[in-house]
Amino acid sequence: MYQNARQSITFTEALKKLERYCAYQERCHKEVEDKLKTMKLIPEAREKIILHLLEHNFLNEERFAQNFARGKFRIKKWGKQRILRELNYRGISKYNIKTALKEIPEEDYLETFHDLAERKYATIRNLDKHKKRKKLTDYLLYRGWETHLVFEKVGELIQ
Repeated sequence: MYQNARQSITFTEALKKLERYCAYQERCHKEVEDKLKTMKLIPEAREKIILHLLEHNFLNEERFAQNFARGKFRIKKWGKQRILRELNYRGISKYNIKTALKEIPEEDYLETFHDLAERKYATIRNLDKHKKRKKLTDYLLYRGWETHLVFEKVGELIQ
């Protein structure tokens, strides 16, 4: 039978659900708060759950930011600008963002950037030099690489 209204959830059920939610993968405060809002709990219960998660180390914003930065850099090949933008969107503090960006070794960062730029350049089939330049620049900027790096590399690859 189809129910229009959701059944209410008890505090302990919500607590256990959120413990599993945070144990499954690192979460930021914003994700946990959004999840709690969907459970339609009263504000006091939401606060108690967040405090419990913080006290028992299920929720740790610094750890989240560091894992996020490392993961997005290594797996998605994002630049620092994109990572910074995404962490800001998630409400992470400036201090934690700074700490997270230190997780990316400078040597690996530049090596990944050059490798990514050269691979993308090799896939651009357009013959027009200006269109190639625009495509490569847009691609690298969208991925969050710094403008000075992008323009330097594009100038190097496209004469």
